[in-house]
Amino acid sequence: MNAQTRTIILGVADRREAARRAAQALKGRTPGAFINFATPELLFKLLSTKRREILRALIGAGPVSIREISRRMERDIKAIHGDVTMLLTAGVLKKTEDGQVELPFDAIKVEVVLKAG
Repeated sequence: MNAQTRTIILGVADRREAARRAAQALKGRTPGAFINFATPELLFKLLSTKRREILRALIGAGPVSIREISRRMERDIKAIHGDVTMLLTAGVLKKTEDGQVELPFDAIKVEVVLKAG
C-alpha cells in the first residue's frame, strides 16, 4: 500500500490498549483509523461472510445507494439494509449527505490475536 492509502484497522483491544492506540494517534505515530472491539467474538459477528462481501464490493466504489448494493450483490434489499446498518453503526461505512453509503477507506486490516484466557 502506498502512502496515500487510507486504511481502517479493525481489532480487538481492551480499554488499556484502546487508550494506548488513541494516545499514539494523537501524537501522530499511528497511521490510519481504528475501530476497537472488546472481544474477538464481537469483531467476528460484525464481519460475517455477507458483510465482508459488501465491504469488498464497496472498496473504491464511492457512494452508492442501498438499492444499488442490493442489485450488485444480487441479494434482498432488506437483508442488505440490515447488514449496511450494522456496518454503519460500527463506523466502518459512512452515510453521505444525500443518504448514500460509502466505504471511506481504500483498505481494511483486521488484527486479532487469539490466546489462552
